[in-house]
Amino acid sequence: MSLINTQNRQKLIRYADGPTRLASAVAGLDETNLNLSLTSSSWSIRQLVHHIADGDDFWKLAIKAAIGNNGGTYSVNWYWEKEQDDWVAGWDYAGREIESSLALFTANRRHTVALLLHFPDAWENYVNMPWFDGEIRKVVVSSTVEGQGNHAIGHIDDILAIRKFHGI
Repeated sequence: MSLINTQNRQKLIRYADGPTRLASAVAGLDETNLNLSLTSSSWSIRQLVHHIADGDDFWKLAIKAAIGNNGGTYSVNWYWEKEQDDWVAGWDYAGREIESSLALFTANRRHTVALLLHFPDAWENYVNMPWFDGEIRKVVVSSTVEGQGNHAIGHIDDILAIRKFHGI
């Protein structure tokens, strides 16, 4: 078993820190605050929390598939069949409490980090993923960890911007 290289270790640290950063970003917000957004047409803090958790759950499975079946196929065609805002409405991101999504995000990240530490040689493993445009894309573990780390941080920054905009 080899050690995780420095570049992937940095990706893993950023990825693992997501739940702490998200919890900090929403700390102290009441139900009214969770419904705030930058504009009437942008997502609220509540919707962003659900989006972060569900997106992470979605991509966690790609990472697990690549670790367990390197070079196999991971399909999410069911997701591509609808627009993202349709999922937001269908899963009622605006009306649900956030605690279960925060817990899911934390559990998924802890689980995935444990897998990555256990399988340090799997960072270049990949799955072939049919994309919404019909193209088959090679989805590599290291790129997915990096992308999801950045995705969460980007939306956490959105939450912080909403808080700043509303003075909370």
